Amino acid sequence: MAAPDLNSRDYTAGEKARLTMLIARMAKRGIADDGTGNVDISDLQRKFDRIQDQARKRKQQGK
Repeated sequence: MAAPDLNSRDYTAGEKARLTMLIARMAKRGIADDGTGNVDISDLQRKFDRIQDQARKRKQQGK
């Protein structure tokens, strides 16, 4: 079964705030790059994915 698509209504206010913070931190790391393009944001991406997975599971359960 395919994962349901998420939109802004599927996230709690706390999740939206955490996602916004993570996006800002990713952007900050990108700006701090020295031009090589070797910025590691994998740790932030994993956190982002975990929040999305949590919202996806909640949507599938119908809550």
